[in-house]
Amino acid sequence: MKRRSLADPNLVEKYIRGQVLPRFMQRLREIEDELARHRSRLADAYEELWVSCGHDSQAFEQRWRATAHSWRFDHVNELIHSHNEHYPIERRLPINPRTGDYLTTSGRPWRREPAGPKWILERFPARRGPI
Repeated sequence: MKRRSLADPNLVEKYIRGQVLPRFMQRLREIEDELARHRSRLADAYEELWVSCGHDSQAFEQRWRATAHSWRFDHVNELIHSHNEHYPIERRLPINPRTGDYLTTSGRPWRREPAGPKWILERFPARRGPI
């Protein structure tokens, strides 16, 4: 940045903003990274449990559901809660004057659902047939 430009606070602010990803983008990356770590750990646990159950479908289903209900998503769910609370403001989403709801520019919902047993069972079903 040129020395003359440093005298103009607006240019300095634009320069700094251009160097840093907006917080909502950083948070979305953190959420995706955390969910990827969970998927990897869950995939390992899923296969280990299947083998430890001796390929018994009923035992596997019961134990896998228990695993899904005891799995902890505290950190990623805090990030998701923060995303749901701050994203529309940080992204400057327009508001529908009739409903007071935030609108999206892409037509896709911006809210994220917290991760939990349902999230796990959608990706790693409890019912598993024999190999």
